[in-house]
Amino acid sequence: MKKIIHVAVATIVNDNNEVLLALRQAHQHLANLWEFPGGKVEENETVYDALKREIEEELALTVIAAKPLLTVSHEYDDRSVLLDVWYVDKFDGMPLGREGQKLQWCAIADLKDIDFPSANVPIISSLQALVFQR
Repeated sequence: MKKIIHVAVATIVNDNNEVLLALRQAHQHLANLWEFPGGKVEENETVYDALKREIEEELALTVIAAKPLLTVSHEYDDRSVLLDVWYVDKFDGMPLGREGQKLQWCAIADLKDIDFPSANVPIISSLQALVFQR
């Protein structure tokens, strides 16, 4: 049985309805695909605390406000992931790839043109539905 990796994921959206993406590095699982930033939830840590910690560590951003967007369970050949996805529209700082990862802002309407891991497909759909309902 594969171990489930619990990940806090941030869809960080700016005032121009662009979302922040990070490029997975060559040494990582699913290398060279774009992803929504985040990281593993540690034992005895809330998902929201993990989200804030990971975004500070990876991007030098402070999450001011976030709300749950959706949860995605996905099976890859070699692992299972549980993605707790949050919508972040209030943050402080300028994003910086502290782990050497490339970052880019992408218009939410253009996400369909980006190469993502398959677990991210429902995130894109939910994010587009939320933004286009406004």
